[in-house]
Amino acid sequence: MKKKKIIWFAALLIVLIFFVKYSDTVFGLVNQLSGIITPLVLGCAFAYILNILVTQFEKIPCFKKDGTLLFKIRRPISIVGSVAVIITIIVLVILIVIPQLIKAIGVLAQEIPAAFSQFTAWAASHEKDWPQLQQFIESLNVNWPDLFQKIASYLTSGLTSVFSSTIYILTSIGSMIVTLCVALIFSIYILSGKEKLFRQFKTLAKTYLKETIYSKMSAVARTAHDVFTKFIVGQCTEAVILGSLCAVGMFILQLPYASMVGTLIGATALLPVVGAYLGAAVGAFMVFTVDPIKAVVFLIFIAILQQIEGNLIYPRVVGSSVGLPGIWVLAAVTVGGGLGGIAGMLLAVPVTATIYKLLQKDVYQRNTAARPQ
Repeated sequence: MKKKKIIWFAALLIVLIFFVKYSDTVFGLVNQLSGIITPLVLGCAFAYILNILVTQFEKIPCFKKDGTLLFKIRRPISIVGSVAVIITIIVLVILIVIPQLIKAIGVLAQEIPAAFSQFTAWAASHEKDWPQLQQFIESLNVNWPDLFQKIASYLTSGLTSVFSSTIYILTSIGSMIVTLCVALIFSIYILSGKEKLFRQFKTLAKTYLKETIYSKMSAVARTAHDVFTKFIVGQCTEAVILGSLCAVGMFILQLPYASMVGTLIGATALLPVVGAYLGAAVGAFMVFTVDPIKAVVFLIFIAILQQIEGNLIYPRVVGSSVGLPGIWVLAAVTVGGGLGGIAGMLLAVPVTATIYKLLQKDVYQRNTAARPQ
């Protein structure tokens, strides 16, 4: 036994030495391998998300009658329907949000010079009351057309430095489209034969793993699947509720861009905790381009809505479904966002909830076993 440990230690030491010596080559191979498997990993993620919709489609009564034509073709119809739902939602969000946002930026660019001119005229009429203010405004001597031209040239030069040529941009966009298409096709193949794939993985695990390890891995997988499914469904439900409440409230208060801001806040609310605040910031900017006073009303309305969402909607819809206390949700989002950006924020809550449930279950079992009978 001791000789076997020495051999394992020596082998591990040799591998470590080779890794340090050829680290550049190893990291290059890792980067190349990550680029190759990215579409497959994305495909698995797409398949997992789409499977929630596919399962719901297959529960429709007309698909459950054994022996009928619809029963035989229920899987392809469910997959096509699920993909169509996702694509429709994404297209609607883009069509509603992007044009209105561009319009608001254009309005703001037109209104700033006029507002500054009005402010200058007002300051000139009160020169006796605030002489230093008038001197400060005159010292600015803002040439708005020249200023916007400089901003445009700065942005252009900045983009040029990042994207060295049009060919590079087209290549990057083409590569991203190809990756997404391959991932989508791979996800469709997974969904088409998900039962067979599950049986194969289960057989492999039972064949090559010990019974105790297999049981533990199965328990972890079941817990993770349960948490992730409930989190995705709950987060989407919460986003729809929040976006709808925001749009209805803005219509009642007669605030501009109600449908657009409601859609944007619903879309950004998919990010736990901080997403709705990002949408609210953009929404406040949009309303500000029309009326600054209404922007203040909007911020007050959003603050009230956030309190309702944080204390009533999120704990009941998402928090209770994943079984994670609010303090750990905030901690998970903060750490996940710092480590992995948007993707880290999305994955942090269900991953933390899975670990929390597993620890909770293990602590309960250990304490129960330690108690005298």
